Amino acid sequence: MTINRKRITLIFLAVLAIALIPAMFSQRYRERYDHRGGVPEWQVDPEFKQDVFTFARVRYTSARGRWGGHGGHGRGWGGGGWETDYPDAELNFAYRLQQMTSLKVNPDSAVVDLTQDDLHNYPFLYMIEPGRLVFMEDEVVALREYLLNGGFLMVDDFWGDDEYENFYYEIKRVFPDREPVELSIDHPIFHMVFDLDEKPQVPSVGHAVGNYRAGYGVVTHQGYGTDEVHYKAIFDDNGRIMCIICHNTDLGDGWEREGEDEWYFREFAEKKAYPMGINIVFYAMTH
Repeated sequence: MTINRKRITLIFLAVLAIALIPAMFSQRYRERYDHRGGVPEWQVDPEFKQDVFTFARVRYTSARGRWGGHGGHGRGWGGGGWETDYPDAELNFAYRLQQMTSLKVNPDSAVVDLTQDDLHNYPFLYMIEPGRLVFMEDEVVALREYLLNGGFLMVDDFWGDDEYENFYYEIKRVFPDREPVELSIDHPIFHMVFDLDEKPQVPSVGHAVGNYRAGYGVVTHQGYGTDEVHYKAIFDDNGRIMCIICHNTDLGDGWEREGEDEWYFREFAEKKAYPMGINIVFYAMTH
């Protein structure tokens, strides 16, 4: 399996970053009036319909119990899981990616299973809240093949040691001989389009706004044991990041909830969630 990315990559190389501007936050986000939640739609050139970037979210099985949770299992059982922030996170992110760069972006996202036949047509995959993730055996094999053949996986929005241990257990089934490595701030992924001087930590909108209004200032973590943000990577034999692991941060909430509170938008969506997300996509599509 070869990841279908060549023409998309050539388009992305023409990226033109512009500054995030205050006008990005507008009344449209407070008006939930259609199936896109108010996010504008745009047309894709029919001749290049297959050569646009499509945000693809991984659907996976969730289970509770391994690390002290409740019993039960199923896709998204009990809330959370693979569909957290869906579909607003990717609708907003796709719009900002289209708006702030010259990359041609599909206004519609995709939900994919790791075992589907055309997975290679999606060079970028997004996985959220893997604290209860459980891979099936065929998914372990499929993900390993996908990543080793040029695919890229972004893992986001999980907090604390227990949730990390669950993800670590599952990803080690995929790569028993590869260890996640903490990225330093000087790694190129933090400087691809937006030049970041710190690893961005984005809390949920409720946690951030609640603390701010209570007079605690800007609180970026989610409580005990989540103070330090981590960006870890699993590399292939050529030094390419195959998987970036965004732990103790919630970039997806910065995308999804950008319109719920203007202060949260300014402090977290504009400064952190979008710049880091765009940097990650740029890296995935050019390496």
